[in-house]
Amino acid sequence: METQTKITQKISFSKEVKNYHPEILTDGALIFLEALQERFNERRLAILKNREVQQQLFDLGTHPSFPENTKEIRNSEWSAAPIPADLQDRRVEITGPVDRKMVINALNSGAKTFMADFEDSNAPLWENCLQGQQNLKDAVNKTISFYNPKRDKTYQLKERTATLLVRPRGLHLNEKHLLIKDQEMSASLFDFALYLFHNNEQLKENGSGPYYYIPKLEHFTEAIWWNDVIDFSEEYLEMVHGTVKVTVLIETITASFQLDEIIYALKDHIVGLNCGRWDYIFSYIKKMRNHKGFVVPDRAQVTMASPFMDAYSKLVIQRCHKRNILAIGGMAAQIPIKDDQERNDAAFAKVKADKEREVKNGHDGTWVAHPGLVKLAKQVFDKHMPTPNQMDVKRNDIKITEENLLEIPKGTITEKGIRENINVGIHYIATWLGGNGAVALYNLMEDAATAEISRTQLWQWLKNEVKLDNGLRLNSNMFHMIFEDELKMIEKQAGKLLFETKNYQNAIQIFYKLVTYDKFEEFLTTKAYQYL
Repeated sequence: METQTKITQKISFSKEVKNYHPEILTDGALIFLEALQERFNERRLAILKNREVQQQLFDLGTHPSFPENTKEIRNSEWSAAPIPADLQDRRVEITGPVDRKMVINALNSGAKTFMADFEDSNAPLWENCLQGQQNLKDAVNKTISFYNPKRDKTYQLKERTATLLVRPRGLHLNEKHLLIKDQEMSASLFDFALYLFHNNEQLKENGSGPYYYIPKLEHFTEAIWWNDVIDFSEEYLEMVHGTVKVTVLIETITASFQLDEIIYALKDHIVGLNCGRWDYIFSYIKKMRNHKGFVVPDRAQVTMASPFMDAYSKLVIQRCHKRNILAIGGMAAQIPIKDDQERNDAAFAKVKADKEREVKNGHDGTWVAHPGLVKLAKQVFDKHMPTPNQMDVKRNDIKITEENLLEIPKGTITEKGIRENINVGIHYIATWLGGNGAVALYNLMEDAATAEISRTQLWQWLKNEVKLDNGLRLNSNMFHMIFEDELKMIEKQAGKLLFETKNYQNAIQIFYKLVTYDKFEEFLTTKAYQYL
């Protein structure tokens, strides 16, 4: 590492770093990271402060609203830049973490695009993040392969593969292992910059480009920040302006009130918006958590048919198609159930109904979490969308109001729902601490977003001492009894040896604190990151 530390005295590594990955953290890459951090990190920290101020206003009883000072952007006629050829048909997108086998299987899955995820489905161990960058570099160079000795099988890319998009970590996260001026690097900049630096030239040669998903934006000023980062990076790397293309995940309740503004801020780079449904539900509960009388029912009862979710989905379609960009639908979290045909058929029926709703509403594509669902989702979109997309479906027939976007979903809160939230939350965090951010639980693919819903609901229900469907009220004594009882089930499911490991015991402690402390923690991943 001596040769790299001579580049600049501003860059250092945490003592936990053992493998420096010199093939990824080259001299040029490190200098680029430093340039981005010095220009943009202070603004990022200011954005995080602005989020705190906004939450204080929500806590006083205010609601999100369409900004008055940007009405002209919403009402005037303008369009985003043209969409590259390999991003115009995105009828089925598969997502997953950046481990080597996943990258190969996803690119080979038959999906139109693959979102390689450094965020919610990736546990951000140093090795995961850096090896993930190497895996993507090898994929872009078409040299990636993986040998599984247990199955004596080698995985390689097919002739035709999905178009690659990359999701960096959100603005709230740091990369604690890389320090610049003794300050932790922005994880967003770290993930974004390394992929761009190493792959932009080869992607151009491949007839594609550097394409990204931007997560968890809460305000259009955050989109302006990303636009400035992209413009600077293109100039720094001597790229043609507008080469970098992004799709923005609309996964916060506040962002849904600023769709035109977000598109406008990124209009030279943006090609679409995506309905990140699980994070959206989490954000909806989180932002309104201190509003009197605001309580959301069991997670299983909150679906895309819930009025506030239906309104958000249709508004995304309308605003995207007005600006000539794509509206991508949400995630089908189901996975194939190999040993039970009846339950597998029921799961596939749910996926089919969900995808039919999306395509008939006007979405241009959808997400799946498992290669086994690509064919089904594609069949639905092929049937109802014979063209590459349906941007001609403008949905001028709908008018979505502020009240529509905020309507509280009806339903019940059950002991079963409490137990499922405890069970899923602890299993997920334990697995995340072990280095795996995408976990199959109860035939659903869980990631950080679904775990966030689990713990946030419990926090809210406890704070409000909600009435359950059996007539009892959830107080701290009842919760503690259910929690201790559910731990026995978790121990039985995991096995005694695994349950007693550091990861499970830390997960139990982290989850219990997140749910029972008076102060709400904004993201469980920031709390749990210190344990990695």
